[in-house]
Amino acid sequence: MNFSLDEDQRALVAAIERLCEDFPADYWREHDDSATFPHEFHRAVAASGWLGIAMPEAQGGAGLGITDAALMMRAISASGAGMSGASAIHMNIFGLNPVVVFGTEEQRQRFLPPLIAGDEKACFAVTEPDAGLDTTRLKTQALRQPGGGYVLHGRKIWISTAQVADRMLILARTTPLDEVKKPTQGLTLFYTALDRSRVEVREIHKLGRAAVDSNMLFIDGLEVPEEDRIGEEGRGFEYILHGLNPERILIAAEAIGIGRAALRIASQYAKERVVFGRPIGQNQGVAHPLARAWANLEAADLMVFKAATLYDAGEPCGTEANAAKYLAAEAAHDACQNAILTLGGMGYAKEYHVERLLRESYIPRIAPVSPQMILNFIAEKALGLPKSY
Repeated sequence: MNFSLDEDQRALVAAIERLCEDFPADYWREHDDSATFPHEFHRAVAASGWLGIAMPEAQGGAGLGITDAALMMRAISASGAGMSGASAIHMNIFGLNPVVVFGTEEQRQRFLPPLIAGDEKACFAVTEPDAGLDTTRLKTQALRQPGGGYVLHGRKIWISTAQVADRMLILARTTPLDEVKKPTQGLTLFYTALDRSRVEVREIHKLGRAAVDSNMLFIDGLEVPEEDRIGEEGRGFEYILHGLNPERILIAAEAIGIGRAALRIASQYAKERVVFGRPIGQNQGVAHPLARAWANLEAADLMVFKAATLYDAGEPCGTEANAAKYLAAEAAHDACQNAILTLGGMGYAKEYHVERLLRESYIPRIAPVSPQMILNFIAEKALGLPKSY
């Protein structure tokens, strides 16, 4: 494996870092405080052509791989934008993967260019209050209509960007659970307009990342035309699975960025803060936790790009993608905690931003799957242990 970036990748990272200079840490603190979506940042990324980094060139995308997308998302997060910046565009990078892979040419041409241009925003509507991580048990129904199309009823939870989204990628059951041979059958995927006359979007107020909304959706009689169905009826679960590894890889890269941002702030403070006649960073009690955090972040970063390289090569990468997400999330959270402790009282102050990064570091630990479920998966797939769930 080559551990160095090639010339194009270095240029990509440099371009993203230059773009992020126009959106300093204070921008993200203000948007977090006001719970305002970062529309200016979203427009800037779209204008620079980066929203379609991993989408086909035929629809206006860059046609690059998940490795390049991970580099981009890591750089955005590391700029100080954290999960607020990453989540503002995250859906564009991985979320429409099922449309790219399983949609028709007509659907790709209809759906992808507006997303890449930044003219439309999308949300990812899969998780439900009762089903949780057991997606096969979701209860949202899509009832086929005699004249064609479907009508949807149900609820979704923790749906990011639904306050600003124009469309949603939504998974619903078209065949009742008791009528299929396997629970994974009978689920159908749609990419359709978020009609607010039929979908109530109720925001969930949360610990961090207030700049990017999270919501409950109450769907009551949403009409979806046949042409908005992705792939075959009943195979939606299979299509969703195809996008899970890229999602884990990108979340992991974003977590690395959070950790690096926190360490950068803490290291600078430790060099400048003088107590008892010496910089506090000269004390091993301060320096060693930061050094350990750096080492853990770098080790996790290697797993992130191992998983991304495998994915782009068309190789199996489920175990590596899950391990990358687990390791990166834990390393980022540890780095943020140590950053706050390095700054002491000032770490608790919004002025230095590390408290915001700590709050956001919980997101990759929790979402899109818990650390316990990841360890279950690794125990089964990597170690051959009996399945525990």
